[in-house]
Amino acid sequence: MTRRKFCQTTATLVLATSVLGFSSLSPFPDMAFAETVPTDELMKADALPEMAMGSDKAPVTVIEYASMTCPHCAHFQETTFPELKKRYIDTGKVRYIFREFPLDSLAAAAFMLARCAGKDDKDKYFALIDTLFRQQRQWAVEKPIPPLLAIAKQAGFTEQTFNACLANQQTLDGIESIRQRAIKQFKVQSTPTFFINGTAHPGALSIDDMAKAIDPYLKG
Repeated sequence: MTRRKFCQTTATLVLATSVLGFSSLSPFPDMAFAETVPTDELMKADALPEMAMGSDKAPVTVIEYASMTCPHCAHFQETTFPELKKRYIDTGKVRYIFREFPLDSLAAAAFMLARCAGKDDKDKYFALIDTLFRQQRQWAVEKPIPPLLAIAKQAGFTEQTFNACLANQQTLDGIESIRQRAIKQFKVQSTPTFFINGTAHPGALSIDDMAKAIDPYLKG
């Protein structure tokens, strides 16, 4: 993977940050999809802090790999996640972990902003993730910087902190580490992909699909 400049200019803003060339990724390697992954492998620490919600004593762990520019991920966030949170996460049945798997440089930039927002408060990370998914059609466009900056300002960014966040190579490298590990070790090939107690479930699952995968672990 090569590095390239990620530059987009508006009348009042020049965003320049050294970003990995997500848009020029080679196709996923020809490999069998991983049906199950040992839990201890899935849960090993990576370059960035884990973004999780729910009890760490929950009997079920759901890990989602998503891309911010993925419409299927946005659909899951809007239609399934609220009920998943209400029914399983808030009741202590599920530990939910969200992991970054950007499919392009714009998705990587959105994740960087969420990481900056949630540096000291994970609730702010998840709040910005939710907002970005719900407003995906407004900012995932040909000239994304003005709407992305507007959303960031609502989350407490200034133009200066917005630019500084997107210039943070350490954060970008951490996100790329998470993505590469998912590809190489867990054979993730599309978004969203869920691991429910280690078993892979690709696609934007409905709440009924999630229930079928989760409920057997809760019996007894």
